[in-house]
Amino acid sequence: MKSKIIFITGTDTGVGKTFFAMRLTRQFRAAGLRVAALKPICSGNRADARALRDAAGNVLSLDAVNPWHFRAPLAPLLAAWQERRRVTLHEVTARIRRVVEDFNVVIVEGAGGLLSPLGEGFDSRDLILALKAKSIIVAPNRLGVVNQVRLVLTALPSTLARIAEVVLIQPQRPNAASRTNPKLLAEFMDRRRITLSPWLPGPR
Repeated sequence: MKSKIIFITGTDTGVGKTFFAMRLTRQFRAAGLRVAALKPICSGNRADARALRDAAGNVLSLDAVNPWHFRAPLAPLLAAWQERRRVTLHEVTARIRRVVEDFNVVIVEGAGGLLSPLGEGFDSRDLILALKAKSIIVAPNRLGVVNQVRLVLTALPSTLARIAEVVLIQPQRPNAASRTNPKLLAEFMDRRRITLSPWLPGPR
């Protein structure tokens, strides 16, 4: 990989980003790599951050995995404002880069979709650019996903969109849309960058 940082983003909130980030983290560990998994900013509970910490083998403290946590289950920027706190892009990228020094690979999970506001004037797209990270877009394989993935790819700078990977999380019961979406999406991007992730009955 050209970058040691892999950024997991998605078409929306609750689409399976944490589920996939956990699986990827465990695969890297099984391959013998020293890997860290981060959820730098989150709001509501810290279940995702705890799950990522566990998947990486508890190599970091919870506060290192998730340095910025806000109580309200809102977009992080709004939740931070409620607590009269500010988060800047410089602070977040600096924290992530310090972690990168000690690991072969660092997986970073964003909050919400690509353009969901994370802090003062920045979102996941800005973080991907600042970190020069490899991006993976996670989306549920259902009706409408081709449009949603294309919108995310369009929002990325063309240089990053050309190398972005897409992971479609399969539904519990496949249907006509889930069976045909990968082929249709391949009309607009390299089919080798599209992966189907099986449905599993829970985050483990």
